[in-house]
Amino acid sequence: MTAEFQHPSASELLEAVREFLLNTVVGETTGAVSFHARVAANALAIVERELALDDREIEAHHRVVASLGATDTIALARQIRDGGHDHELAHVAAQLLPFAEVVVDITNPRWPKFAG
Repeated sequence: MTAEFQHPSASELLEAVREFLLNTVVGETTGAVSFHARVAANALAIVERELALDDREIEAHHRVVASLGATDTIALARQIRDGGHDHELAHVAAQLLPFAEVVVDITNPRWPKFAG
């Protein structure tokens, strides 16, 4: 698709719907509908932040997972759970902490940062 046909962008559409939910639906409803509109707006904000991720961060995560001998994050979690990294848990934690911080920033950017 050419650039002329890409507006509004996915992130612009997400922002518009999120703002509609927060500025219109929440203000004109009460109870469960208002609550669910806020939940939906928060979910859209998470998607916006995920879309804003830099490809380099994703590639770096894949490299770290591969360097720990796993094909993907689920396989790595399985290896850790099964004791495959018990001999190097501090190293694994140090490698994964930056990515855990990215996940927290995406899901709840107001959450306090991890202590270094």
